[in-house]
Amino acid sequence: MHGCTKVSEGCRNCYAETMARRLKGAKVFGYEEGFKVKLCHERVTEPAYIEKPTMFFVCSMGDLFHDDVPYEFIDRVMEIIEICPQHTFQILTKRPFRMYEYFVYRDNNIPKNVWLGTSVENKDEKWRIDYLCEKFATVRFLSCEPLLSDLGTLDLSYIDWVIVGGESGPKARPMKKEWLLNIKCQCDEQGVPFFFKQWGTYGEDGIKRNKKANGHTIDRQVYQAWPKLYTPSL
Repeated sequence: MHGCTKVSEGCRNCYAETMARRLKGAKVFGYEEGFKVKLCHERVTEPAYIEKPTMFFVCSMGDLFHDDVPYEFIDRVMEIIEICPQHTFQILTKRPFRMYEYFVYRDNNIPKNVWLGTSVENKDEKWRIDYLCEKFATVRFLSCEPLLSDLGTLDLSYIDWVIVGGESGPKARPMKKEWLLNIKCQCDEQGVPFFFKQWGTYGEDGIKRNKKANGHTIDRQVYQAWPKLYTPSL
């Protein structure tokens, strides 16, 4: 499925919405209505035809737990995940409450090859962590991207991985280095793998430039750890 609606500040400059508008303008099949939620039944089974172990980011152009996505569709996604044990499926949502409700409906039957994550871009969204921690997924992760404020103190007791990144694009908001270091220090103290994705449009020095030029290092060091049970293919 693809398409979504805004629920918090992290959605303001949504990359997927921008891409969907471009695809609509290019008359790409499936994007006739732009970023309106659309269920793509024909694509759900694609992983079943791939033998090589693959990491899938489920619904990269939407939110699987959007209110307009019926449980029957999510059921079908879970069925495919279960018959593809060779693959790993990352599911990230800004709606962890609905994700929580869905897995209650499934009697907490979460496929072992699913990683569940939620977005926490500022202090106002820290409540999302509580709903994620209620579910015993193989990997539970936080995506603090775009990081828009200091998150203060974090209890990462039930978190297996934290990803942090700055916002990119012409309307990007800067991420302060101290916000990033606060998260990294707490990950180090609590033994949680930390993955720094990018500075985005504003660099480590606070200057606005191309995101590629800003890179993904902190004090010239790369920090891109993965969950302890996972070894990425090189």
